[in-house]
Amino acid sequence: MKKYLSAIAITLLLSGCAEPLPEKRLHYVGEWQSKEMRLLILADGTVAYKRLKRGSTTSVNGPLKKFVGDDFTVGILFLTTTFHVNEPPHEADGVWTMTVDGVQLTRVSE
Repeated sequence: MKKYLSAIAITLLLSGCAEPLPEKRLHYVGEWQSKEMRLLILADGTVAYKRLKRGSTTSVNGPLKKFVGDDFTVGILFLTTTFHVNEPPHEADGVWTMTVDGVQLTRVSE
């Protein structure tokens, strides 16, 4: 039971640190996926990321701290990760895509 309470407390703490996305960045909001990567960006600034690469899994969950150009940084204090956006979100033929860290993602929901 302590484990679940700790997880809930950490989630609440992290979501409390998030700043809402600026209006000009709302096109980043949604669930983005490829075969090896999943990226969820919420309008409140919360980010959840999971990637399978060479047999290992990497995951990051936390508040979006800032944008630098199209790239964005997620985390708290000194524990941060920067996501390199090769192609920002754009729509073509009714399908939204963006390329992050060299992986093309498709938005599956908003």
